[in-house]
Formats: sequence, structure tokens, C-alpha cells
Amino acid sequence: MTLSTKILLGMVLGVALGAVLNILSASEDFFAANVIAWLVDSVFDVVGRIFVASLKLLVVPLVFVSLVCGASAMGVNARMGQMAVKTLGLYLLTTAAAVTLALAFANLIDPGMGIEMSTAANYEARPAPSVKEVLINIFPTNPIKAMAEGNMLQIIVFAILMGVAIIHSGDKGREVLSFFQSFNEVVMTMVSFLMHLAPYGVFCLLAKLFSELGISAIADLAKYFFTVVLVLLVHGLGVYMILFKLLTRLSPWTLLKNVRPAMLFAFSTSSSNATIPVTINVAERRIGIDNSIASFTVPLGATINMDGTAIMQGVATVFIAQAFNVDISLGGYIAVILTATLASIGTAGVPGVGLITLALVLQQVGLPVEGIALIIGVDRLLDMMRTAVNVTGDCVVSTIVARSENLLNEEVFNEVSDRDEYQAGKAD
Repeated sequence: MTLSTKILLGMVLGVALGAVLNILSASEDFFAANVIAWLVDSVFDVVGRIFVASLKLLVVPLVFVSLVCGASAMGVNARMGQMAVKTLGLYLLTTAAAVTLALAFANLIDPGMGIEMSTAANYEARPAPSVKEVLINIFPTNPIKAMAEGNMLQIIVFAILMGVAIIHSGDKGREVLSFFQSFNEVVMTMVSFLMHLAPYGVFCLLAKLFSELGISAIADLAKYFFTVVLVLLVHGLGVYMILFKLLTRLSPWTLLKNVRPAMLFAFSTSSSNATIPVTINVAERRIGIDNSIASFTVPLGATINMDGTAIMQGVATVFIAQAFNVDISLGGYIAVILTATLASIGTAGVPGVGLITLALVLQQVGLPVEGIALIIGVDRLLDMMRTAVNVTGDCVVSTIVARSENLLNEEVFNEVSDRDEYQAGKAD
């Protein structure tokens, strides 16, 4: 089996076992219930958490070292500025398209019609930082603190400054750059080691999740749930692929094959940040994107590219409005698009960002924030899917930017033998 097949098999088996354990845990058999509880808490939970922690362990060193190397390479040609503008513009464009698509489909399907939504459960939204605070906080006062806290935007800024300084430091700079290049190879080797454990980590994560939620969690909000899933599929397989084809003239199907490992990781971990090491690995070794591009666009995308979240916000806004019988005018829908798009950057790096930005959107159009409490039940499952869409978007934008800068290796991109490059580059 290829690595992607192993990961997919781990996902399927984890979901199946978790659903079975969820049913069995309701049994009146005291012994069986305790054995299941021990298995979930002491085995699946432990292995799953260690796996995610191992991924997060590599995020900061990989992003910092890769971006230092990338900024050094870009500094020679002075193209960092135009690359940043292209990347940011594409991320904002796809986010605006995502929320627009979500509003259109939600109004066609009407997922909130006929639902009596209770406000008994309260949701208290965390205050989002102002635009002024976000701009100021992008620039670190203490780079070590930024790395310790995993503040990705600050790490990106410091790494770019370091890379540019290195390339302007003559012989001493070349010595430092040589160290970072060697360090980058070591970190990528660590990523390769971790990839071998991926199927087991994915299996344990999903087994624990579905043992707690069960498939029945979807039933209560089925129409809302499947509306979000439909829009995620249309955006991921439609909008992204059309945009990719128009701007690169390459095969979207080949791209999807190459991106598959990153998508599976993102689905299992529900975290774009935790998936960064895998996404960068895939971008460079399976898609053929130069390190100078991937080291910038992937971490930036994991921080600000929230197309999947924007889709959830669009559908949820219509869902809550219909459930509370509140009519949103055309001006209200335009406000939703603008708020959700700008909030994808304005709340970057804030925990619970999806619900925070949804609260902002609801307040913008005068809807009760308490409605959020009623969709949280299925949000965990939807979070897995929208994270996979987000990571796919990161790879699409990265490939488009690399192609426009002539920094895409088409031979690597078109080599779709699904080789296991994590085994010293040899085919299975």
C-alpha cells in the first residue's frame, strides 16, 4: 500500500470502530462499558494526542527554518513583495467566493426553515481584536516568545527579516544560510519519520472522536450539516479546480492526487497549523513547488486562509436567520460577505476563530449570537471537512503563485505514480 492508502484505511477503520464503540458504550453491561471507556481514554486518546503533539512540535522549527531559506533565495531577485501581494490577493478572492457560494446555496436549500430554535443555551463569544491590534501584533517584540506561543504571523515576519538580512551579509551570511539549509533537511527528515506513524495516529484520533459523538450527532441538524458539506465539495472540487486550471493550465486531477496526503492529515487533525509540516512536505516533494514559495505561502495560508470556515459562516447565518424568522436584506448579505472575508485576516491566530468570526457576522446583520450554541453539536465534524478544504486551498494558491514566478517543477508535479517519497524517494 502507498502511504495515502494506509492513511485512508486508518480513517475508515477509525470511524467504523468509533461508531461501534459508541453504540456498545450505551450497553447496561458494566464490564463492557468500563473496558470501552478504558480503551478510548487510555489508548486511543493517548496515542492520538501524542501524534498531534508530535506534528505541532515540528511546526515552528519547520516554518521558521524553511522561510529563512526561502526569504534568502527570494531576496536575490527582490520578488518577495510581489509574491506576497499575489498570495494575499488570491486568499482573499477565494474566501469571498466561498462565503458568496455558501449564501447562494443556503438560500436555495433553506436549511433553517421549520426549525424551532431554542435560545436556552447561551454562547458567549470571545471579543475579537481590532484591525489596529492585529496590524501591530503582526510584528514581534520578542521572537522567542512568538515561537513559544506559536504566533505564526510574527514568526513569518521575523523569518523574512532574518532571510533578507542573511542575503545582505556577505560571506558571514552565507555561512549562516548553509547552517539553516542543513537544519531544514534535518527537520524534513523528522517529518518523514512522523509520516510513517500517520495511519496509526489517524486511526486513534477518529476512533476516539466517533466513540464520543456517534453517527447520530448528524441527525438533529442533518439539513444544515449536509448543506455545509455540499458547499465545501462545490468549492473544493469546483471553484478551486476551475481557478487552478485557468491560471496554471495544469491538470486539476493531478493536483488532487498530489495533495491527497495533506488533505487526509487535515481532515484527521482538524488543524491547518498542525498540518503545516505535511503540507510543506507535499508542496515541495509531490507538487514541485520551490521552497522559497512554499515556505511563505503555506504558513500564511494556514493562518489567514479560512475558506471552509467562511462557508460555515455563510450557511450558519442563513440557517439561524431562517430559524428565528429574521429577513436579511441584500445589503445584509453584502455585509456578511465583507465581514467574513475581512475577519479571516482580522482574527488570525485567535483560538476558536470559526465561532468568533461567526459571532461577528451575526452581530453585523442583527442576528442573535445565541444561535451559535445550537450548531456546536455538529461543528466538530464539519471542522474536519472545512480544514481539509482550507489545506487544499493553501496548496492551490501556492501552486498558482509558484507557476506565475516560474518556480514550479512540472516534472515533479506530473509524476503521479503515488510514490512513497517518505521512503528515501523510492516507489512502492
